[in-house]
Amino acid sequence: MDVYEAIYSRRDIRHFRPAEIADDVLTRILDAAHHAGSVGFMQPWNFIIIRDLKMRQSVKKIFDREHANAAENYVGDRKESYQSMKLEGVLESALNLCVTCDRTRGGAVLGRNTIFDTDLFSTCCAIQNLWLAARAEGVGVGWVSILDAGELAALLGLPQGVVAVAYLCIGYPVEFRERPMLEEVGWRDRLPLQEVIFNERWGGRET
Repeated sequence: MDVYEAIYSRRDIRHFRPAEIADDVLTRILDAAHHAGSVGFMQPWNFIIIRDLKMRQSVKKIFDREHANAAENYVGDRKESYQSMKLEGVLESALNLCVTCDRTRGGAVLGRNTIFDTDLFSTCCAIQNLWLAARAEGVGVGWVSILDAGELAALLGLPQGVVAVAYLCIGYPVEFRERPMLEEVGWRDRLPLQEVIFNERWGGRET
């Protein structure tokens, strides 16, 4: 699979088959993530592999509560649509993975003086590498963003200065959809490329 095929067929996976991921496959995926670019070569990421069922059940409880809270943002048909969608695979996936950012790593990092958050941006680059490598291996990844960050940090024992950037469900998917699920169900459409391209400054369009 070339990089463009991986990009265009990558999906946020929620439904998983009951199959384990071989250690060598997982190592390749994590190594691809670890080879992401990072500002000042700071490499601020860590990867917490979570297989323990009790730990995952605890994460699922946090999700269930926050999911119910988030449903209150919507009304009518929109609320029903939100509640009908499966938005995580915490218990069904082969494993969970928390990608963290150590905001203290590297001391005075080259290139970080003006924009401190480049450590978070760099960690996101690692997550994208991971996602594309997983797709090339036929492995699905789902990002669970409906979690309380403080509770998750306490549950995982994150030290001061380390933050959870992504909580991921990883496993072999039931399917890779032709289109993103939210697009398929009519929640949102993909924006046309030309709508998000400006020339020279914000709002600049070609004449």
